[in-house]
Amino acid sequence: MSQLSQRKEQLAAFDRLLTIMDELREQCPWDKKQTIDSLRHLTIEETFELSDAILENDLNEIKKELGDILLHIVFYAKIGSEKGAFDISSVIDSLCEKLIRRHPHIYGDIEANDEKTVKENWEKIKLKEKGNVSVLGGVPRSLPALIKAMRIQEKARGVGFDWEEKHQVWEKVEEEMMEFKTEFNATDEKEIDKEKATGEFGDLLFSLINYARFIEINPEEALEKTNLKFIKRFQHLEQSAKSSGKKLEDMSLAEMDIYWEEAKKLQSNSNK
Repeated sequence: MSQLSQRKEQLAAFDRLLTIMDELREQCPWDKKQTIDSLRHLTIEETFELSDAILENDLNEIKKELGDILLHIVFYAKIGSEKGAFDISSVIDSLCEKLIRRHPHIYGDIEANDEKTVKENWEKIKLKEKGNVSVLGGVPRSLPALIKAMRIQEKARGVGFDWEEKHQVWEKVEEEMMEFKTEFNATDEKEIDKEKATGEFGDLLFSLINYARFIEINPEEALEKTNLKFIKRFQHLEQSAKSSGKKLEDMSLAEMDIYWEEAKKLQSNSNK
């Protein structure tokens, strides 16, 4: 199949979707009722479902979830056209223009021969476009704290504010760990100042996220994989206890640990 025929099929498929969206908006009671506000929480849910599919490396599910998100994009554009604000064409044209502006090394006369330079140029152009007073002005306030920390650090790096060597970043982690440990020694019986503890623990987490980013580990992805690993092991523990006629609340920690170690071995073997 030639590239030309592929593009024709892609355009035909997109045209079909736009036609179906028009028909649903006119004829379906639920679709007619939707607004930009009412779709918002559904879009967030679909985005997390795509994230789950990506973590599971399930390409078929990724395809389905991408379709759901595309539907939402077309839906928002349809509502925008009804309001006379924008339509799918202006959305796509605006995106294309932005991509061209932010890739001057492809569409202009700027040189960028590595990923680092491309990212730095992107952030500088974005800052100029948005007219933000701060480099960090483009970080959404509602982002989850872990992802926000990573994006803050990435944006600071984009203008050259970053460590030079990974050992420097790890030394910062150790420094924050010692500060937390010194201030809130676990063996000390005195009452902990929760507000101060929260601040020190936040500093420690921020430094760990910074180190993960520096060595090219996505901390959000790493933590979510650990979450999923814990869930699978705990569910094995629950199932094993049930099969043995036991209730978790009636078992000792030592008894539960036997099933936990069993789950770890099963997981380890399945990953080989």
